[in-house]
Amino acid sequence: MREYEIVHIALENLQKNVGITGNWAEHGLKELDGNMELTLENTTLKFNVEIKQELRNHQMPKIIEQAKRLGPMMVVANRIFPKIKEELRQHEIAYLETNGNIWLRQKGTFIWVDTQKPLQEIKDKGNRAFTKTGLKVLFHFLLHENDVNLPYRELANITEVGLGNINYVITGLKELGFLIKLNKDEYRLTNKKELLDRWITAYDEKLKPALQTGTFRFLREDDFNNWKNLPITVGKTWWGGEPAGDLITNYLRPAELTLYTTETRNELIKNYRLIPDEKGNIKIFKKFWEPEEGYDNVAPLLLVYADLINTNDRRCTETAQKIYDEFLQNKL
Repeated sequence: MREYEIVHIALENLQKNVGITGNWAEHGLKELDGNMELTLENTTLKFNVEIKQELRNHQMPKIIEQAKRLGPMMVVANRIFPKIKEELRQHEIAYLETNGNIWLRQKGTFIWVDTQKPLQEIKDKGNRAFTKTGLKVLFHFLLHENDVNLPYRELANITEVGLGNINYVITGLKELGFLIKLNKDEYRLTNKKELLDRWITAYDEKLKPALQTGTFRFLREDDFNNWKNLPITVGKTWWGGEPAGDLITNYLRPAELTLYTTETRNELIKNYRLIPDEKGNIKIFKKFWEPEEGYDNVAPLLLVYADLINTNDRRCTETAQKIYDEFLQNKL
């Protein structure tokens, strides 16, 4: 479901279920999707609007910052989960779902409707780009944008996915509006921040669980506090998540260690004195990207950012924002 469909379906159901009429217009500000006027009896309420398919935890800091800076804010989404609704209410940020459920408080007017069931999502054909295999290719494009113009066979070799999957990903990106044609032979990624946000959510749900080698703890408990001295094998193993965030920003004390690797399970246990433990504080995943230049022992910064955002921990999301502000935002 595209953005304009989300907002128009939401307004239609709002009028049908609650009797409130609304007008929507695209916004002149690049960072927002538009603005909305809601009319009930003799009162007109105005909001800046951000549209989402589903609002996720990692998107909340930006929404809250926008509301503080730009004034009355409403999130319009196909679906908003209960805990996120609660956080929006705590920050006095209005929301509207496509089913007509709404919460707002403005100019002495208070409305809260939460009785409608979520609408059945119409799956976009282009979502084949967000399968487990597609997510690997998308990540490569986010790291190496110009490679969208490489021959399909070369892309398949680089990303180690089947040749047919490259076509599915490219077609999906075009249909979703993330890949636009510049001329006869050249394409360019667009809406890259939105693409990254969608990749982060899908990565945590689909690809990352499939990459997990196991959960461990150190044989010697003190080794966790001295994790920076761990002799990880350069070119085979990289820090991700919290330890990578600490190495990059010196802002975060890790509560959990994340490693990405090409080493076997037995090599990991032997080389780093690990013990398999389902409740352990070390999580290890298979490496799935072509290494970037810059950090020998740290995963790509986009991946570190995603790991930190998906923890839903305040200190981790603050560290993620520091990484984004200093290293990523100019690339997206």
